[in-house]
Amino acid sequence: MKYIAPIFLCFLCTLAARSQKLWTESDRKYLLENLARTRDSIITETKNLSEAQWNFKESPASWSINQVVEHLAIWELILDRETSQALLGGPHEEKLIRDAGKADSAVVALLMEAKPHITTDYTKPFTFTVPMGTNQGKNNVAWFLKMRNEGINYVDSTTTDLRYYFRPGKNNDVHQIFIIIFAHTSRHLRQIRRIKANPRYPSRSPTKALV
Repeated sequence: MKYIAPIFLCFLCTLAARSQKLWTESDRKYLLENLARTRDSIITETKNLSEAQWNFKESPASWSINQVVEHLAIWELILDRETSQALLGGPHEEKLIRDAGKADSAVVALLMEAKPHITTDYTKPFTFTVPMGTNQGKNNVAWFLKMRNEGINYVDSTTTDLRYYFRPGKNNDVHQIFIIIFAHTSRHLRQIRRIKANPRYPSRSPTKALV
C-alpha cells in the first residue's frame, strides 16, 4: 500500500495538469493579430511589382524579393508539417515540467536579431540556382497566402491547448511554432524593405506590373 499512494498522487497530478488550460484567449488573439499583420505586410510590399523589381538582387549572391517570398512559403510548409507532427505526437505534460519551454519573447528576439542567419539547403528558394526563377513572384505570394490563411483559420477555430504540444525534437510548444512563423516573416519583411531601399532598385513600371 505504501507504494500505491505516491503512484495515485502522481496520477492525480497528471489529471490536474491536463485539466489546467494553459493556452489562453489572449494567446490566440496575439497569434491571430501577428499572423494577419505580417501576411498583410507581404501583400502590401509585393503589390504591383514589375518583373525587374521582383528579380532585382543587391548582389549576385543576394536573394531577390521573389526568392525571399518563395523561401517564406517553403518555411510555412515545413512549419505546418511540424505543427501536424506535434499535434499527432500527443500532449507532453512532462515537457512542461522538465523544459518549461522558451519564453515567447525569446523566440521573437532570436528571429529578429540583427545577426545574419544561414538557411539550410532544403529551405533555400527553388529559384536559387535559376536566375529567372521557376515561379513568378505572384505565384509565390499565392502559395505563401494559402499556407498562411490555413494557419490563421486553424488558430482561430482550434479548441486544442497548444501549450501541451511540442515541436518535434525541440522545446517550442505549438503556440511558439506560430510565433516562429510570423517572426520569421517579420525578419524577411525587413529584408524586402532593405532591397527596395537600394539605390539601384528599379523604378516602378506600371505597364509591366505583375499583379
